[in-house]
Formats: sequence, C-alpha cells, structure tokens
Amino acid sequence: MREVQALEAIANSTSLQAADSSVYGGYVTLLGESYYRIHGYDQMPAFFMSIVSSADHWLFISSTGGLTAGRINAESALFPYYTDDKIAENSVNTGPVACLRVQRGAQTHLWEPFGPHLGGEQAFERNLYKNVTGDKLVFEEIHHGLGLTYRYAWRTSDRFGFVRTVWLRNDLDQPCVVHLVDGVQNLLPYGVTTALQTNMSNLLDAYKRSELDAPTGLGLFTLSATLTDRAEPSESLMATTVWQIGLDPGCYLLSNAQLDAFRQGRTPVQKTDSKGRRGAFLVHATLALVAGQEARWSIVADVNQDHSQVAALRTLLAGDPGALTQQVEADIARGTQDLVALVAGADGLQLSAEPLTTQHHMANVLFNIMRGGVFVDHGRVSKPDLIDFVHRHWLQQDTVRLRRFPDRSLFAHAEGPGRQTARHDGPGEGRNPDALWRTWRTRRSGCTVV
Repeated sequence: MREVQALEAIANSTSLQAADSSVYGGYVTLLGESYYRIHGYDQMPAFFMSIVSSADHWLFISSTGGLTAGRINAESALFPYYTDDKIAENSVNTGPVACLRVQRGAQTHLWEPFGPHLGGEQAFERNLYKNVTGDKLVFEEIHHGLGLTYRYAWRTSDRFGFVRTVWLRNDLDQPCVVHLVDGVQNLLPYGVTTALQTNMSNLLDAYKRSELDAPTGLGLFTLSATLTDRAEPSESLMATTVWQIGLDPGCYLLSNAQLDAFRQGRTPVQKTDSKGRRGAFLVHATLALVAGQEARWSIVADVNQDHSQVAALRTLLAGDPGALTQQVEADIARGTQDLVALVAGADGLQLSAEPLTTQHHMANVLFNIMRGGVFVDHGRVSKPDLIDFVHRHWLQQDTVRLRRFPDRSLFAHAEGPGRQTARHDGPGEGRNPDALWRTWRTRRSGCTVV
C-alpha cells in the first residue's frame, strides 16, 4: 500500500508542492483509462510499487525502473527476485533498456530515456502513471531539446505473459530519423531458484544459454543443464520466451554486449546463440517519424514454456502481426475486466466525491482478497457436493431436506441472540430448515457455507 500512501501525500500535502513545485500529482485520462499521474517523480526518493493481475502474475517495480517479475512464486521469475534496495539499484542492468540515436537535420544526438542526464534542468521531464485498477504502470520521459516523447507501460496477459509496450512520438513539426536498440535485459531462464540467484549467481551465468529463432524473432532463454553435483542426467527442458511485435527489426541481440558499440555509432550484428552470459532481448530498428507521428511496439515475455507451447508460439509469430496485436490487446483487456469483477465481488467498487478515496478503498479490498481469496461462484454451492459433505460428517437423514434445493444454491445466515437462519435461492425459497442449520452451526462454529 506504500504507493497509495505516496499518492495521498502528493495530493494532500501543500508543503511538498511548495518545497518543489515541479512535483505534483493528479488524475488524467490515458490509453482510455483513468490514471493517477506523478509529474517529476524522479525528483522524489525512490519508492516501490506492485502491479497486480487477475491471473498468476506478480511484478514489483521501483520508481527507478528496476523490477522483478514472474508467475506463481519467486521460483518462476522472469527477472531476478531481489529486495527493494537491490531492485532500485539494479535498474541500469535489469529490466527495460533503451538507447536512441536521433537524427535531426545534419546533427545526431544520443538519448537514453530514464538514464542519467547531464544537461540543463529543463531539457526533459518525467511522469509516472498508474491506472485505478492497479494492473498497468506507465513511465514517460519528454525530451524538450529533441522534441521526442518516450513512454512505456508494463501490463499483463494471462495468455501471453508480461507485455512491455513502448510509444515514441515526434513532438516537433519537423521529421526525424531514430536508430534505436530497445528491449529487456538480465532475463532468467527456466529452472533458476532463489537460492541459485542468491548464492551461485556467477556459476548460474555460466549455465545460461540464449537462442534466437531467426525467422520469427523468438528469443529462447534456457539453462544448458540443471545445476547439480550428482552424476545423473539433469536436462532443463523448459524455457523463458521473449518476442516483439510492431517494429521492423534490423537485427536482434541476445545480450547487452554490443550496447557500447551502438552508442559510439556502430551498427549491431545479430547473433543467434549466446552462452555463458546474462540473457537479454534487444531489438535494433530504424524509425522515420514525420511531424507528430507516433510509433508503437510491444515486447512480450513469459516463463515456464514447454516444447509444445514454443511450437505454438512460433506458428503464431509466423502469422499476421496485426491480428496478433489484437489478440494481445484483447487478452490484456480481458484480464482487467476479470480483476474488476473480482474486486466487485468483494464490494470493492464505490463512487464518491473524492477519487483518491475511492481508489484507496478499491486498493484496500484488492489486497485483502489477494491475501484471503474470494467466494467461489459468489458463494453458491453445488448441491451434490454439499450433500456428500453432510452425509460424510453427519447422519444421512440430515440430507433429506437438502435434496429439495436446486442444483446450485446460495446459502447465507444471520446470527443474533438465539437466532439462526438459513436461506437458499431458487424454487422453494422461504423455507427455513432451522434444525439443520442449528446442527451446522454447532459443528461448524457458525461458518457460512462457501
């Protein structure tokens, strides 16, 4: 909840705005949704955030851009699972990386968004956006000197994994040409445990292998073998997969070894196999942007992919890119809808005159259900399951009254001095099997059937 508290501090503290007028917050509409924006967030002390999902994703990210992410638990991580301080410090070598050579007229400028800037204070500005639902986070840097805006978002898809979408806009009325290398670095292959990350990271790097399927641009990140001291076969048969859509690639890079050469003006050279290095998925491309034009692309990564999933993904990437983009966006939207439905089922949606209060309530409920779960099927119980449960734990005659209930019933009860009630939806509603419910309360300590 620290990010929610940070938003409240910005919205309510006049002393913060007075001390630094360039840092302020407020609600804006972005990408068709309501987001809270922190302008000048980079001038604040680094803070930690989380991105939630209706599926099994987890993602923790620092305002510096460093992050850790994965599915289910820390043993299925996409980026190394570290503590807050290490994540913040490792933003330069873990997670997103972007390096742009911008040509305007006869001049070429090097720009690395969200990197250290040595120019004047007014040369750029940065904004951080998080949507009300809490499943999307957007970083934005506006370079006034170059007349370009670079923005990227972290989003999740149950079907495709983690989606990092980038927008690059030409804000001037003059065209420009941008040579770029963009992607993610320090990717973890399948089979890397937290113990390996913490205690044997150097040895682990020696076992890493990164491969490129050149026809589709699919990156595969694996271990050459599972780390073991035993004299036995230890194949690692699953992979982390990364791919991109939206760019016309000049080449792909599987490590960050050529970044310095690109900064110096040299053209990267594609390699389809890399061993003994930390994995990266970087795309080299050239964009010609006319006045006001915006380019967009996405890099998609997922963990724990087996052979059949990789084969299906290769087939998908060989098809229509436009159709694939629509599938990705549709699945992201479906995940947001599912997340809202989960929160709504726990009475987490409200409307008040204070949007920040409304969002705070939703965030509270969201994190509560992440810890405690939600009622399956809104509390409805399958009649055969209930009858079987009662039959196994009580006398068989206790099930006679239950057999008159519909196939799926909603049970509830209200407790008070000397009062126990039971209710079911459907035909026969209004009946009150008090004797059964008193037995249920006595032996179930008053718990509602869920």
